[in-house]
Amino acid sequence: MADRPPAMADRTATFVDLVIAIILPPLGVFLKVGCEIKFWICLLLSFFGYLPGIIYAVWVIVNH
Repeated sequence: MADRPPAMADRTATFVDLVIAIILPPLGVFLKVGCEIKFWICLLLSFFGYLPGIIYAVWVIVNH
């Protein structure tokens, strides 16, 4: 079986990160950036409302 090109593997990883961010936003951000301020912001937004947490998590993952 041929190896996937790097661009394809990167897109697959981003897709998985986005799915995790939709299911559990703070986990998606934590897996992408670690325990930085972005994680804590996402956790706080998710605590106050699930939708703001998702929006912020997707934004962090796409822009990272």
